[in-house]
Order: sequence, then structure tokens, then C-alpha cells
Amino acid sequence: MDVKTLLAESKARFSHNSAKAYLREKYDSKLTLAEQGGLWKADQQTITLLNSFEEDKIVIMDTFNNPVEVDRKELLRKLKAVYQQTMSDWLKEWNELEGKR
Repeated sequence: MDVKTLLAESKARFSHNSAKAYLREKYDSKLTLAEQGGLWKADQQTITLLNSFEEDKIVIMDTFNNPVEVDRKELLRKLKAVYQQTMSDWLKEWNELEGKR
């Protein structure tokens, strides 16, 4: 390989990795939801935590580490909807990015 080819490939890898990082930041911010007096992250950890309880009303820590009493089922429903929509949109853009590679 010559130097021009190596430079072109390294620039392409850098550009691809930058685009991946941009997508992560873009969609990570869309996973935040203000609901029931708290700020929540619609992520696997929070969804799993809510699924682990059976009670309708529970007290959990929001993203600012404040205790908030929530309607578990309603918060879970909303977080799952935000998570699924965001992940679907992210996957679509991810596949487009990978297709350009």
C-alpha cells in the first residue's frame, strides 16, 4: 500500500468512528424523559428496575439522585415506548451509516 491509500483509509475510519460517536450522542440524549416529578433515563437499567417490582407505587431515584414516588406501571410504559422508538430510529441511521462504509 502506498501512503495515499493509507491516509485515505485512516481518514475514512476516523470519519466513520466520528459518525458513530455522533449517533450515540444524538440518540442517547433522546432517551431522557421528564415524568412524574423526576427526570428519567429510558435505558435498560431503569426499565429492568421498574420490571423487578410488583407494587403500583414505588419510590426510586431519578437521574439527579432525588427520591421520587412514581406510578410504576405508567412510568414503565412510557420509558419502554421512548426506548423502543429511539432504538428503532438509531438502528435505522446505524444501518445507513454501515451501508456507506
